Amino acid sequence: MRRLTFLLRPSWLILAVVVAGFAYLCFTVLAPWQLGKNTRTSERNDRIASSVHADPVDVTSMLSGDGKNTEWRRATATGSYVQDSTVLVRLRHLDGQPAYTVLAAFRLDDGRTLLVDRGQIAAAAGGTRPPAIAAPPTGPQHLEARVRASEGIIEKKPPTTEDGYRQVYSTDTQQEAAVLGLSLTPIPTDGLGGYLQLDSGQPGAFTPDALPQLDAGPYLSYGLQWLAFGVMAPLGLGYFVWSEIRARRREKSEAAAQPSGIEATSAAGSPDDTAPEASTPAPAAKPNDPAPERKPSANEARLADRYGGTRR
Repeated sequence: MRRLTFLLRPSWLILAVVVAGFAYLCFTVLAPWQLGKNTRTSERNDRIASSVHADPVDVTSMLSGDGKNTEWRRATATGSYVQDSTVLVRLRHLDGQPAYTVLAAFRLDDGRTLLVDRGQIAAAAGGTRPPAIAAPPTGPQHLEARVRASEGIIEKKPPTTEDGYRQVYSTDTQQEAAVLGLSLTPIPTDGLGGYLQLDSGQPGAFTPDALPQLDAGPYLSYGLQWLAFGVMAPLGLGYFVWSEIRARRREKSEAAAQPSGIEATSAAGSPDDTAPEASTPAPAAKPNDPAPERKPSANEARLADRYGGTRR
């Protein structure tokens, strides 16, 4: 255990805490975040794919349900548009150009009122103002649409009235109800208040939003990568600890192999029994004689070997 006491040094403790924290985040936050996005995207793609060839159902049958897996389903609605109920959603794009989404209220035959997305319309020249927008058709209408979930309210961007139109920054049933002063019935969609997005060619429709591409995206690979990082980080720390232990063992064995100072002196200069008692004194060094070359110590040799220094 004494060989592991170096792990109690501050630098090693800090490194261990950082590695443990990173691995914890990988397994509990980062990987679940990406894998969850992959699951939601896959479920959305499955719903869209299954709805392409599915027969539409009456939207009134969805109003009393739990809203589970209702988004993207095709639905029909019978009733009439509420006149003077146009609301524009700003900051949209159509074919790469500035556009607006046109919303309106649609009153069903049973008296309940739904929010309808009529589609997108290009902005006027310059891209900063809406064009003249035709009012929705009057009289009884039969609509085919898809159920969409509300986008939520952008708190920092309240509704406004510009160029003669009520304008908002997101499609949200609750917000549009307040803007229009109407009681809009939200379509249950996984806990969110949904609305109808018209299909192409429907009464009062403009250019509908294109369906999302049925691509799961890179979320699964990202999630697996975070899991791999969470495993590799502790393994890397273990490798560094093992390397340090090996280096310390090598240094200890090299130090043990070096003869001590007394033993080296005895082995190199032990007097001969037959030599005379008085030895001849060594000649004095002259001023111009070169200094004798100093042999590096065992510690200097060890540091040079470990850290790449130059031996003399």
